[in-house]
Amino acid sequence: MAPRRHRLRRFLVLLAAVAIAAAVVDRVASGPSLSPLRARIVAVARSQLGYRTDPADTYCNRFSAYWYAGIADCGNANRNEEWCADFAAWVWKQAGAEVDYQLAPGFLNSDSASFYVWGVDHGTWHPVGSHYTPQPGDVAVYGLDLTSVTADHVAIVTGATSNPDAPDVINGDGDRTGFSVVEAGDDQAFADVQGHGGRLSGYVAPSAPRSTS
Repeated sequence: MAPRRHRLRRFLVLLAAVAIAAAVVDRVASGPSLSPLRARIVAVARSQLGYRTDPADTYCNRFSAYWYAGIADCGNANRNEEWCADFAAWVWKQAGAEVDYQLAPGFLNSDSASFYVWGVDHGTWHPVGSHYTPQPGDVAVYGLDLTSVTADHVAIVTGATSNPDAPDVINGDGDRTGFSVVEAGDDQAFADVQGHGGRLSGYVAPSAPRSTS
């Protein structure tokens, strides 16, 4: 009988170890819970994966058309301009984040650097090297030049990796899997453009709309 009791004890210990390991794996896999706003931003961005411009091989897109930005020479309801920032602003807007879009300094618009300026004005800009941990729903800014206040690209952060300088993102107007598409970028340290784009410069966190009451 003694050997049987030992086997039973070892079996119970093994079950307990498996249960503990499963709980740890589940906790790590799920990660910290997102705020409702950040969860909506990620969901909206992911819902657009695979979108392509129309006509093909142009920058004619529906996100710029939403903002009535760009040139109306597409032969349809789309409008023509490079649109990574228009996409990011559209995602934030659809998810319920604060978005003031105007073609003027201090507002979000088709200029990628507008997210940097907006982030500085709202206190949500976090440059690379500031020890900020990127969170899903942030906008990553690439190739920022503070002298000219220009940037190469922006993208929606969908996951924080172990390296804060290389987040998982969704790009509007991406060029790696096709010409001017919505595509995912894993561990993306550089702008998702043809060739070798600008390095990650920092992050802009979203804000909930201010109450009008």
